[in-house]
Amino acid sequence: MTSETAWRYGRPTLGGLARVLARPMAFGADRVPASGGLVYAINHLHWIDVPVVGVLSPRNIDYVAKVEAMKYPGVGDFIRQFGTIAVRRGESDRDAVRLMREAARDGRVVGLFVEGTRQKSGRPGPAQPGAAMVALQEDVPVVPIAVYGTQFWKIGNFAPCSVAFGEPVTFPGLPRNGRGYKEATAEIERRINVLFDWLADVHLRGRSPGLVPPV
Repeated sequence: MTSETAWRYGRPTLGGLARVLARPMAFGADRVPASGGLVYAINHLHWIDVPVVGVLSPRNIDYVAKVEAMKYPGVGDFIRQFGTIAVRRGESDRDAVRLMREAARDGRVVGLFVEGTRQKSGRPGPAQPGAAMVALQEDVPVVPIAVYGTQFWKIGNFAPCSVAFGEPVTFPGLPRNGRGYKEATAEIERRINVLFDWLADVHLRGRSPGLVPPV
């Protein structure tokens, strides 16, 4: 099964379940370019972030996941069908970098949870340079994405969850090296935090549909 087929059937099934359980709402999804290589830079608060962003995204996503997730019986084969790229956290994983760059080069969306692991603080943590590196190396835009509400979600309360898509950003003046990755990562982290704080206010005000996230 190709990843396109997996997504075609996964959206109405798993995606439909996510819509029921998390009542997700998207803001700014029209900002996502309809085609071409792209990096999603997403904050990570709960495992349900994956289906929530997936069902609200206008495009299919090649998520990047820790290699340990691929080793669970049945789970690894299942998520691999969706184009998931395995990465060894805390290591220089050249194979994963190569696959991420190939996906972006081939016009796909690479989905990175930028902190590298779930945040227990309830808000975005420090971003790692993976998203910036892929974007700079392959000269593709980054769409900063904030997820809010999943930090409160659990089976039983089914708290509503929201996703804010930022404006695509490129970094044409930055070098393709450690300094460039660091500067781009700082800007990505800043934009995610702006979107996250905006979503917090949107939830306090009743989560009206159609609102436009800040740039």
